[in-house]
Amino acid sequence: MKTTQFILGLALVFTFYSCNIDDKEEKGTITSEEMQVNAKIDIASDDVSNIVEEQLTLDDGIVGRGTTSATQFLPACAVVTRVPETGVPAVGQNIVKTINFGTSGCEMPNGNVLKGVIIITIPYLPNATTHTITYQFVNFYHNAIKFDGTRTFSRTMSAAVDGHPIVTMNMDFNATFPNGNVYTRVGTRVREIIEGMNTPFILADNIYKITGSWTTTFPNTTVQTSTITTPLNVKMSCISVNKPLLVSGVITITRNNNVATLDYGDGTCDNLAIFTLNGVAYSITFGY
Repeated sequence: MKTTQFILGLALVFTFYSCNIDDKEEKGTITSEEMQVNAKIDIASDDVSNIVEEQLTLDDGIVGRGTTSATQFLPACAVVTRVPETGVPAVGQNIVKTINFGTSGCEMPNGNVLKGVIIITIPYLPNATTHTITYQFVNFYHNAIKFDGTRTFSRTMSAAVDGHPIVTMNMDFNATFPNGNVYTRVGTRVREIIEGMNTPFILADNIYKITGSWTTTFPNTTVQTSTITTPLNVKMSCISVNKPLLVSGVITITRNNNVATLDYGDGTCDNLAIFTLNGVAYSITFGY
């Protein structure tokens, strides 16, 4: 995602701005290290959300789905167990799926390395238009960052003709970095597929719209708020052109008296964005 790839240029902008305010570290300034922390948490959150949503899709009981074990997000080193192991459960019965990534490191298709276990609880409600599930981390690491906590994940089938899913991710977890620093992320991200719903086994034609807001609390108790003020668009076909998938939308970041925006552009598959900090705009180029 673009959020993870512009980080070096963005870090330089933040560091330069902070140094002009005061040479000392202040609670209200935004440092390059803290921006890197945000990016790493975002990457992990997106990976986990993709994995959990796919497991829900495989077992939600909706006609036309739940009939295959095919997966687009999990590598072969991830072992999935299901209780009950086979068969169709009773309506209302919970399906518990345990995804074990092992202890030595399991590499995802996107290159991120996962360890530990994610436990997903899915109520079997084949006639429901909304599913709410929970998932928890057990000694779970994403690129050496340990995640603790329990999240809820709701998916509602829209009333539109195509009945596409709208997924709400409620975030409430701690992330412990290798140096011992603990960060808390609380908030909501809403993802809606707006194209590609009719081809469920083809990922490349999917386009998603993302909205939401979240806060990140740093070890020094500083709180930073991120709000998607113009919906983000994720275009999966861009992976064959240029790996950053976010192609448009705006995120507004606030912290004390500092306000910044990140504009992802007009929908073109590129690695360009405009970062604006307190009225000063910077063109940022990034990529894998």
